[in-house]
Amino acid sequence: MLKGPFFFGSDQKEIEETLSPKQEEILDKISKKVVQWKMAVPAIMFLESVKPLSYLGSQVMVFFEPFVHALFNFPEYSEFQQMMERRENVERLLQRIEKFDAEAYEEEKKRKKEAKLLRKTEKRSFSFKRLLGRE
Repeated sequence: MLKGPFFFGSDQKEIEETLSPKQEEILDKISKKVVQWKMAVPAIMFLESVKPLSYLGSQVMVFFEPFVHALFNFPEYSEFQQMMERRENVERLLQRIEKFDAEAYEEEKKRKKEAKLLRKTEKRSFSFKRLLGRE
């Protein structure tokens, strides 16, 4: 059976392929960085639009690998490149970005609510008598 970058078959074994813990860690690390930089929406739009070209993108990563290793310290680059050959892994990356973005949103919402409550309590404790030194 022909398998390659344009194989769209339904080989169940390949579809259910799980990632190694190291690969899971790489996806989490990249997803958290994207969310930390507040680039989740552009990253999701980009990944969704280039998902059909994931194999081609991974081959471009192979081309740029010598430059990346010369300029940056990114030891997981080749592992990430191999993962991005498969569309399922692009989808996994998207799901992780969405998950971490939702967590960051909830965290920020909670932090803002606490800050608002703190500001309200500070306003209530303000006294003109204290300001004038009569208290």
